[in-house]
Amino acid sequence: MLHMKKLLLYALSVVFFACNDDDEGNIVLPTTADFTVRIENVNQPKSFFASGSVPGVLMPGESQEFTFEAGPVTLPGATTKLSLITMFVQSNDLFFGPEETGIVLYENGSRVTGDVTDQIEFWDAGTEVNEEPGTGPNQAPRQAGPNTGTDENGNVILVSQNGDGFVYPAVAEVIQVILEELPGSDTGFKVIVTNVSGTASLPTPLAGLTWVIHTEDAPIFTSGMPDPGLGLEDIAEDGDPTNLTTSLGDDTGLITPLSPGVWAVHENGVNPLFNSGSADLGEGLEAIAEDGEPGALAAVLSGKSGVSSSDLFNTPVGAAAPGPAVPGGAYEFSFSAEEGDYLSFATMFVQSNDLFYTFSENGIALFSGSNPVSGDVTVQVLLYDAGTEVNEFPGAGLNQVIRQSGPDTGLEENGVVTDVNNTGDGFSYPAVADIIRVSITPMQ
Repeated sequence: MLHMKKLLLYALSVVFFACNDDDEGNIVLPTTADFTVRIENVNQPKSFFASGSVPGVLMPGESQEFTFEAGPVTLPGATTKLSLITMFVQSNDLFFGPEETGIVLYENGSRVTGDVTDQIEFWDAGTEVNEEPGTGPNQAPRQAGPNTGTDENGNVILVSQNGDGFVYPAVAEVIQVILEELPGSDTGFKVIVTNVSGTASLPTPLAGLTWVIHTEDAPIFTSGMPDPGLGLEDIAEDGDPTNLTTSLGDDTGLITPLSPGVWAVHENGVNPLFNSGSADLGEGLEAIAEDGEPGALAAVLSGKSGVSSSDLFNTPVGAAAPGPAVPGGAYEFSFSAEEGDYLSFATMFVQSNDLFYTFSENGIALFSGSNPVSGDVTVQVLLYDAGTEVNEFPGAGLNQVIRQSGPDTGLEENGVVTDVNNTGDGFSYPAVADIIRVSITPMQ
């Protein structure tokens, strides 16, 4: 009998400790779920890296300046170029500018500087019938209002080819264009435009100066074709750069890929990738942030305490081989997690020296209560600076991965990992949601 009592007490104790105190008395295990994460590059492709205008009228003897940053292009056959136009005001629709191919800014990796006036041409926009230069009643200094002349419905051609029978000064008698290196920058330019027409056969103001940095030809017009309607006519006839500046600006912006990266599912408080405000842990984040190489950090995460699962992602959806996710591309990865788990990831903002997208240092919770997180979580994504390499102008720096001669070529920063908004580097970066979208889908 004593033996049976002991067995009964043992059985009761097993039942007692295996149950919780809910109403049903059932065993409650942590909620688990399978997830798929999608990291999309939502950057909208743009045609131009930079563009702008210089306000005001340039009178004889006066100069105007503008500056910009533009690095060399490393794609085969592509070149960084400058185009600019400005109105020959004593005319109906004439303007100065280079050939449609633009002015090449780099040769053999070095910035082009000096007087480039010999690359400036004298153009007829073909939008308004020409009158005698300097006397026509429908020319800007004398017309009653903009766009008052007779429509020509012609093509953009060189003034020397328009056959109007009028005599015009030579380009170098009216305008001078000089390129200089911008002090303190390895990729900056200063452009100085001077009106030298004071001693020309026909002194004239210049107006409507607009410029654009491009790699493809014909950003503003195509020789022998009609004005494309972007705003060239407004400058050529009235010296008004507003419409062309807006058209170019709408198609101007930084294009950046996203790099292969890493992900980790981990416990709350583990901070598997970095500690904000502290130096890089030296476990491989630097290789992602500077060069888009995730292998080293992925290896560390696979054995890190508090990390239940992790891996790298390196092949865009639909791609046959590893590589960057260009605009329109995406990475995906899947895993299992349980209630209480957090997710962290890192992928490089490629047009930078050491910036990366991530969540905060502790990642984000994968469950809200016992419900798996679902949907767009981009609002929790941040752009961080790894603090390992000195920042250069985004999209132009010579030591950024797209342009650098090899990995780890920039100046050592010896800083801390921080939100890019706290770096004080003076540069502007796209809004996070303009570049990346991160969504989480629990799988049924």
